[in-house]
Amino acid sequence: MGRNVQVGPYAVIGEHVVIGEGTVIHPHVVIDGHTTIGKNCEFFPGASIGAAPQDLKYRGEETSTILGDGVVVHECATIHRAVGEGNETRVGNNVLLMAYTHVAHNCIVGNNVIMSNVATLAGHVIVEDRAVIGGLTAVHQFTKIGRNSMCGGMTKITQDIPPYVIVAGNPAHVSGLNSVGLSRAGISPKVREELKQAFKILYRSRYTLQEAINAMEQELDSCEEVEHFMRFLRNVERGICRASARSSKE
Repeated sequence: MGRNVQVGPYAVIGEHVVIGEGTVIHPHVVIDGHTTIGKNCEFFPGASIGAAPQDLKYRGEETSTILGDGVVVHECATIHRAVGEGNETRVGNNVLLMAYTHVAHNCIVGNNVIMSNVATLAGHVIVEDRAVIGGLTAVHQFTKIGRNSMCGGMTKITQDIPPYVIVAGNPAHVSGLNSVGLSRAGISPKVREELKQAFKILYRSRYTLQEAINAMEQELDSCEEVEHFMRFLRNVERGICRASARSSKE
């Protein structure tokens, strides 16, 4: 344990756990396995970190759970260690996991992500930086959620969510660009306009995915955010969440 770590009564910490300085562990928290926790994190009662995964393939092989700095894990939330020798479940910096959220084995969660109450990630999900996942949302295994996206509450996600968009529903559909989130993230008006055009090309044209990417390359000014948008689309494996009939006509 690092300096100034606080551990409440009835908390259980396994022998292979490393905890960074300034972290607060409230009563009845369980941290197990080969788990490494960064600085200034906080774990509320009932949280379980680094426990064995809920996967029938797991046979007790040595895997790990890694959390960055400033992670806040609320009541009864769970983060499971990975499946497959030497693999990791990883959570970035300044992540907020509200009560009863679940991060399954082999997930990678980026920085500044928010998961609202009872949001659930199945195994091998990737969540990029600054994504927001609404309460009671369920994310299918191997799905990717792009940066600065927002998933509304009670959403069923079975396909990749591109960066910078808003999705909701069961099944999920894209309802628009996450303009408020982009503004709050400090993305400039010029870049937001380019992303708006990228959204139109992807969701309001009759292009295939590859045709949309080709059109973006020809029509949009290059910037890091647009390049990331196109890079995400090039690496889609499960297909992307599509727009509702209404939003595609707007």
